Amino acid sequence: MAWHAQLALDYREQENKTALHFTHDGPLRVLRSLYPEGPGICHNVLVHPPGGLVGGDVLDIRVHVGEGAHALITTPGATRFYRSNGQQALQRSRLQLAAGARLEWLPLETIAYNGCDAVNRLEFDLADGAQLLAWDVTALGLPLAGQPFEHGSFTQHLQWPGRFLEHGVIAAQDCLLLDGDLGLAGQRCLASLVFASGSPLQRAQREALLEATHELLQSAPEAVIAGVTAPNEHMLVLRALAPVVEPAMAFWKSAWALWRGQIWGLQGAMPRIWSM
Repeated sequence: MAWHAQLALDYREQENKTALHFTHDGPLRVLRSLYPEGPGICHNVLVHPPGGLVGGDVLDIRVHVGEGAHALITTPGATRFYRSNGQQALQRSRLQLAAGARLEWLPLETIAYNGCDAVNRLEFDLADGAQLLAWDVTALGLPLAGQPFEHGSFTQHLQWPGRFLEHGVIAAQDCLLLDGDLGLAGQRCLASLVFASGSPLQRAQREALLEATHELLQSAPEAVIAGVTAPNEHMLVLRALAPVVEPAMAFWKSAWALWRGQIWGLQGAMPRIWSM
């Protein structure tokens, strides 16, 4: 039996506090709102009780952040796409930010199990003055557990309509992509960290952020191959490859904390769920 789950989150700024209103249908929940940084920033954890997706499952997540609100969203563990039963599994996340809104979209890693047929889509739209910090960390198979990604397909889609599009289909038997020097070069974890701004970034701010990130890259774990670019005047994108999730995720948390401080003057207050 396939599960179809929907969750809609609506954040609003009310008297200097970010408040959450939500609706849900199916096995997808949001835990209670937390305010470890004060009332202006609302932290939430999304929970999918079944623990993973199989063929035919659909998770549909919609997030709206209203003017002046600031939300941080994460998960308690990995999103798992299991071996397919002949149907495709889909997770679709759509983020919409109003003027002056801020969102930190920080789910833990996605794991594409051997034999999966999966699509992971992230789409976002930003009004003028809105800003988004978002990451995606994907693991292909479980190589340390002796379960390499040898069969199946995983599609990754990241889009800001009119400004940015990254779409890739990773077929497990595409050795040129998975192992070639111009592909994943034998690595099985790929990660992206994105900063997007509805208004163009000032050149000085963009260059300062690039310089600080280049300095951080000097301390990246030896297993992590990473680089940062500014594909347009509204965005910075940090990408990495690693053999497994752990070094990539550890470095991503450091990069997120750096960007958070550089852009917003906020400390990297990591959600407690990450250390549990």
